[in-house]
Amino acid sequence: MTSQETTSAPNRQPAGGNWLFLVILAGLGMVGPFSIDTMFPAFTQLEAEWGASELALQQIVSVYLLAFAVMSLLHGPLSDALGRKPVIIGGTILYIAASIGCALSPNLAVLLVFRALQGVSAGAGQIISRAMVRDVFSDEQAQRTMSHIAMIFGLAPALAPIIGGWVLGVGSWRGIFWFLTGFGLVLLALVVLVMPETHPAERRSLFQVRSLVSGLLEVWRNRDGRRLAFAGMFNFAGMFLYISAAQLFVVKLLGLGAQDFWILFVPLISGMVVGSWVSGRLAGRMSGRRLASLGYLISLGAGVVNLALALVPAARGLPWAVLPLPFYSFGIALAFPILTLAMLDLFPAARGSASSVQSFVSLVANAAIAGILAPAVAFSLPSLAGTALVLTVAAWALWHRHLRVTNREPTGSPDAAAYEPTDEM
Repeated sequence: MTSQETTSAPNRQPAGGNWLFLVILAGLGMVGPFSIDTMFPAFTQLEAEWGASELALQQIVSVYLLAFAVMSLLHGPLSDALGRKPVIIGGTILYIAASIGCALSPNLAVLLVFRALQGVSAGAGQIISRAMVRDVFSDEQAQRTMSHIAMIFGLAPALAPIIGGWVLGVGSWRGIFWFLTGFGLVLLALVVLVMPETHPAERRSLFQVRSLVSGLLEVWRNRDGRRLAFAGMFNFAGMFLYISAAQLFVVKLLGLGAQDFWILFVPLISGMVVGSWVSGRLAGRMSGRRLASLGYLISLGAGVVNLALALVPAARGLPWAVLPLPFYSFGIALAFPILTLAMLDLFPAARGSASSVQSFVSLVANAAIAGILAPAVAFSLPSLAGTALVLTVAAWALWHRHLRVTNREPTGSPDAAAYEPTDEM
């Protein structure tokens, strides 16, 4: 079966009720934000304990993201061949072991090794969960479901630094990794005992290296798929710039402390959660094309206001420094389900591979943002706001080109997604 063949959806409804299925998928998606954002409040403590520079500490994030990105190319194809559930279980077990290793690390070098191992394993659930949504749900229900999941795991970036701050209040930074260990154990139990297999044996691809690689290459060679992957990457890049620069933004630019990261994350994530809810409510009422375009326009408007405020010296503090951010993330959330489903619908017989390619592009960019771009531009509020706006403009331009070139509704049924790829990028 090739990627241009169509498949019917849903394959099977999850046992035990859709709500529990969605909670598990959202929990798997929360592993990534928890693994990144719980560490930000601990940077000051790590700097004092090990004498590490700010740039060295940023590698705690970028090393994790690079490993996540590289392995993301395998999670999806493996789930296409072996089934979704076995790959998630294996990845979660490895994640638990890596979290224990991080908690016991005697120095930064060892910590970075186990952070890389965390990144290798953490993507299994996050990447495969997207394919599972399309395995089970179709059309408006898929968009609605993706939005509901985004609402739940969208809370993670807001909760994570708060939890990290609480843990530091009663112990050391090592307690953060013990928390991640416990979170992984809960997820493992839920996946083993409750989660259904959504990719039955008759739909699986051959478990061969050549077959896995060819599936990834087929996705990457599709120009429409590449364009959507980069559009999705830039869509989230501006928000991730603020997330990865949280330590510099909160402590250095605003002059706040380790318990104050909520001041950045609550506005960002509240906009994300509300935007996800609105996207789900509008599924079937407004076309995916119009909804994603509206999301981009809202993000662009908020980005312009954010930059304008940052350029005014009197507004370089609270609340002005964070006031536009919930509107910025609201627009991002409106577009996110549309971009994800459009990518999956291009490859109905290889959704795991499509999800892997889309995730890989975003993760490589996020690693570069965390390790290079954020430290380089977070020296002032105007430079941070201006860079975020440039990233959003790039996302809008790619989406606009995708609509113009394909001239189709991106969130249609899998049958509607089987079309000949264009020759334009």
